[in-house]
Amino acid sequence: MFLTVRDEERHLTAAIERVLGQDYAGELEVVLAVGPSHDRTLEIAQELAGRDARVRVIDNPTGRTPDGLNLAVAAARHDVLVRVDGHSELEPDYVRRAVDALLETGAANVGGRMVPVGTTSFEDAVARAMSSPLGIGSAAFHTGGEPGPAPTVYLGVFRRDALERVGGYDEHFVRAQDWELNHRLREAGEVVWFVPDLGVTYRPRGDVRALARQFFRTGQWRRQVIKHHPQTAGLRYLAPPAAVAGIALGTAVAAVGATAGPRWLLVGLAAPVGYAAAVVAGCAVVGRDLPPAARRRLPGVVATMHLAWGSGFLRGLPRAGAPAVAPGTTAAASPAGATTGVVYPVAANAPRPAPTEGPGPDRHVTED
Repeated sequence: MFLTVRDEERHLTAAIERVLGQDYAGELEVVLAVGPSHDRTLEIAQELAGRDARVRVIDNPTGRTPDGLNLAVAAARHDVLVRVDGHSELEPDYVRRAVDALLETGAANVGGRMVPVGTTSFEDAVARAMSSPLGIGSAAFHTGGEPGPAPTVYLGVFRRDALERVGGYDEHFVRAQDWELNHRLREAGEVVWFVPDLGVTYRPRGDVRALARQFFRTGQWRRQVIKHHPQTAGLRYLAPPAAVAGIALGTAVAAVGATAGPRWLLVGLAAPVGYAAAVVAGCAVVGRDLPPAARRRLPGVVATMHLAWGSGFLRGLPRAGAPAVAPGTTAAASPAGATTGVVYPVAANAPRPAPTEGPGPDRHVTED
């Protein structure tokens, strides 16, 4: 099991305790890559490792998520790799059920749903928004769906050979690296398998500033993913920037009408007013069973998610992007004989040998 964390003192202990409490019968290790933090994250990680020999702490000097994930994968000894997040809490049977599904399906990656759970009224509102098509779109790993092949899943349980064959996490993508990795797995002919009742508790951001920052950066990196994989553009990704552009244009037109232009330009107010009315009406339906305090916060939360994501998408990344990595070099393989094998009950689902010649999947890892 592998994860990378930074500034995660609030949730780290609970996340690791859930990992160590799994009812999985096989051997289990936890590789924890810790980035430079401004809190007690490293101290807590070292305390956890001191209490349980199954926990190993390694350094993630850059603090970047894909870097830390690749370092943790390289340090892990097993050929089934379970990704965990510092904001996540696993159910006791998560690993057992996910590994069973991995072996039964022969998929490269198996995962389920993100189940956001808040501890304050604001977090409850974020949790509801992140579980609803109104707030986050119709991605199955957010809102549920049928079991089977999927574009992506939350976190994931991987066959090591498949993960290493496509080069691990692309270190160019500071955000959206999970989605981008699953896209490359599918392009390479592998299967990403969704199990809807395999849920992972996720702790949402606790205030509007942190939420806006999270979604703004996610929007920036989604634009980068689409830049490198243009065939992945879809309504779910293009609707927020379209809403931001429409609101901005409508407001500007109305401002001209109110100050210097013809009064009919005030019709531009239809864009921001119409958007606000749609959000309020939608939240009245989506949040009807929330406690009153969370229900009051829901429209603001949904609007923050939409507008921050859309603004980040329109802004994009600065021209001086993150350093790129060469194809196939983002994750190091373990030394020969160092991994612990598993027995596949269906021979056809066993890992396929890596190709010995020919180019791998095209990976666009640098900015134009």
